[in-house]
Amino acid sequence: MDVLSRTLITLAICFAGLAAFLLLSRVTLLRARNKTLGLEAARPGLPTILYFTTPTCVPCRTVQGPAIESVAKAHGGDMQVIKIDAQERPEVADHWGVLSVPTTFILDRGGQPRFLNAGVTRAEKLERQLTEAGL
Repeated sequence: MDVLSRTLITLAICFAGLAAFLLLSRVTLLRARNKTLGLEAARPGLPTILYFTTPTCVPCRTVQGPAIESVAKAHGGDMQVIKIDAQERPEVADHWGVLSVPTTFILDRGGQPRFLNAGVTRAEKLERQLTEAGL
């Protein structure tokens, strides 16, 4: 095989992986519609960051947690954060389709999931998603 063929095969594999990830994210988001387990403390009518973490998750403590705190501090009472320990409450993580931490869902004012972020998500992206969800 020449270099061009190998490059094309590599690109095809990368695009197939990206397409599979996007499809899985979309399916997980659709399956999360009308779910309420873990939202017992939610205040109705506010956009919400539903944040799945564990005590041993280093990226959660060093990047994701501070990003969420920054967003919450900037918006005060206009939004809410519900933090769920996926080790302590695995049934809730399974219910929402969480496969890894950190995972965040952005819920609109009606409590419906609008965005799913698997992995670390920066504050800027969370801000944008909250705005699109009705903040």
